[in-house]
Amino acid sequence: MGEPHDSVTDSALGQGEQRIRATVVELLESEGYDAIQVREVARRARVSLAKIYKLYGTRDELILAALDWWIAENCYARVPEYVARPHESLHTGMMRVLRPVFEPWEDHPGLLAAYFRARASAGGQTLMSRGMDALFPAAMAVLADVDMDFIHDLYAIVNSLVYGLMGRYSAGEIAVTDIVPAIDRALYWMTTGYAATR
Repeated sequence: MGEPHDSVTDSALGQGEQRIRATVVELLESEGYDAIQVREVARRARVSLAKIYKLYGTRDELILAALDWWIAENCYARVPEYVARPHESLHTGMMRVLRPVFEPWEDHPGLLAAYFRARASAGGQTLMSRGMDALFPAAMAVLADVDMDFIHDLYAIVNSLVYGLMGRYSAGEIAVTDIVPAIDRALYWMTTGYAATR
């Protein structure tokens, strides 16, 4: 993919595992989910089939691990440590947390389609859980003065909205660049409505 990766991450993963995940990401982006064949991944990554199956029991686990790695490196690593800014609106603060997560997908639409499909797979819940863990500290810092009922409603609505937008993109109904503006508008109206009740 040509993207720099942290040398600490590279050494922690091991060069073989690093090459495996990078190869899967490249195939997902260029050829799609159905193109992932373990034998082809092994050939391109210059590792044995035995090594892949030792690390990942199934093809789906291999895909999930590669997506999880890419997202951690390219999306969640960009989430800022939230520092309150004077007079910043709830909407602006939340978009400061969410925008860095969703904007990288615009340059990697093939991976977004693969993520949507992987999330619906048997182990796909781990992708969502990892995302929540990554976003939780910054999001809760933004929402520190907000009541819990609104936080629960916000989570449920935004989670469903994001899943729906990804599904619509995967079905070819919207452009990948429509996702962030839709999240932005939804957050604006929800937070504006909440502010009006206080």
